[in-house]
Amino acid sequence: MIEKTLQCGFSIPALGMGTWRFGGGLEHDPDNDDEKQLNALREGLDAGFTRIDTAESYAAGYAEILIGKAIEGRKRDGLFLTSKVWKTNLTFDGVLRAAEGSLNRLGTDWLDLYLIHQVNEEIPLKETVRAMDRLADEKVVRAIGVSNFALERFQRAQAYADHKIVLNQVHYSLVVREPEKELLAWCQKNDVILEAWRPLRELKECELLLELARKYNRTTVQIALSWLLSQKNVVTLSASTSPSHLRENLAAADFSLTAEEIEKLRADYPFMLEVSPAVPLR
Repeated sequence: MIEKTLQCGFSIPALGMGTWRFGGGLEHDPDNDDEKQLNALREGLDAGFTRIDTAESYAAGYAEILIGKAIEGRKRDGLFLTSKVWKTNLTFDGVLRAAEGSLNRLGTDWLDLYLIHQVNEEIPLKETVRAMDRLADEKVVRAIGVSNFALERFQRAQAYADHKIVLNQVHYSLVVREPEKELLAWCQKNDVILEAWRPLRELKECELLLELARKYNRTTVQIALSWLLSQKNVVTLSASTSPSHLRENLAAADFSLTAEEIEKLRADYPFMLEVSPAVPLR
């Protein structure tokens, strides 16, 4: 798996496995097909994925339990695990408790990356960042980041932090272009990774996409993922319980679009949205 590396030394596999809806939605679904999801995670790891993204809010922590089972017996140093603290747990003590819970459910001693999942205006950002710094100081998280932060809030968080905030995970795709207003260029100039979540769900085919798929002998899904991965400081993740889809997605990391093709898709893809319909930046 190719990696994106910042000047500060932080390195992350460019494409990861997402786990939203693993185990349920925001609550654990007792009828969830655990075995299907465990098999998908294991086959994805066997195929070449090394990064798994999750959160304490996914199925009320049950997604983390499934991941813990999927990685059991595998070499921890060969994996990159990300989890996120939910917006109701952003007090200083709440963040520390949330991180401990995630570590226990995942069955690991550390997280490679820990993110503030969503904005909560009722809890001071400075308090939350102080807790993230504590976790980094104690080496239970190797890097800290945020999710769904607009540029102003990201800059404010970094001003509070002793450790570099290395990543902002946001809704970004060929369709959803909100981060391009100012966040993407700023991250590229300031040594920050922009991680695109939900890169495929709203994707619609068009002649330009089909033309590039024919040129590279790839699927339109792979072109859409490569469009993200071919950009400086941009990584992404894909969630699927289908091993064949995971292998298809993984192959998107094996080639790059040209700078001209990236910009043509940026300008001419016909189904763009200016703001995320799911979680706008705040």
